[in-house]
Amino acid sequence: MDEQTPTPRRRRHPFIRTVRDIVETLLLAAILYVGVRSFVLPYQVEGASMTPNLHNRERLLVNRSAYSHFDANALWNLLPGEDRTGNSEVYPFDPPQRGDIIVFTPPQQSDKPYIKRIIGLPGDTVTFTAGHVFINGEALDEEYIDGPITECEGSHCDVGPIPDDSVYVLGDNRTNSTDSRRFGLVTMDRIIGKVFFTNWPLDDIGPVSQADYPDQG
Repeated sequence: MDEQTPTPRRRRHPFIRTVRDIVETLLLAAILYVGVRSFVLPYQVEGASMTPNLHNRERLLVNRSAYSHFDANALWNLLPGEDRTGNSEVYPFDPPQRGDIIVFTPPQQSDKPYIKRIIGLPGDTVTFTAGHVFINGEALDEEYIDGPITECEGSHCDVGPIPDDSVYVLGDNRTNSTDSRRFGLVTMDRIIGKVFFTNWPLDDIGPVSQADYPDQG
């Protein structure tokens, strides 16, 4: 019995292999891009509202998952026999903190997100006197701005207690910033994320420091 001669394997044309490799690379790049964008958002500062700490056209990275949270009661209620009322919000990382620099969708109409610093947290009362910001009657020590320069006029200058779902934000350039003094509180669902890194210009590349208030009650 004669042995059958194996059929020679058909080789793909080099052009087809090249096209396939390019398509696979592009698909992988697209998957990685979508995955990264789900957690990190590039953002460019426009204007001078955050000077002297962040500057016009400075490029930043925003952590979109920094304030991710869930309702623990809703999860418990999935179990038989459980019937918990109200919300019990759990933050796997950290909830918004005073001094955090955030990017958010402003309450007023705008075609671009705003960038500001969180000053007032849920439960706080925010007031202004002689250029200082007061939190629950105590002057806020703000080393990142040039002295007592914070003035406020209007209906959003004596706010509190702030509801559980909101924060009060200010720009660091207090004489040239449209912030909560103008449009009021920012609800948590409007917060896009927390700024954590500068990637341009080259001289400023590195982590973005967040303010700390160790003596603030």
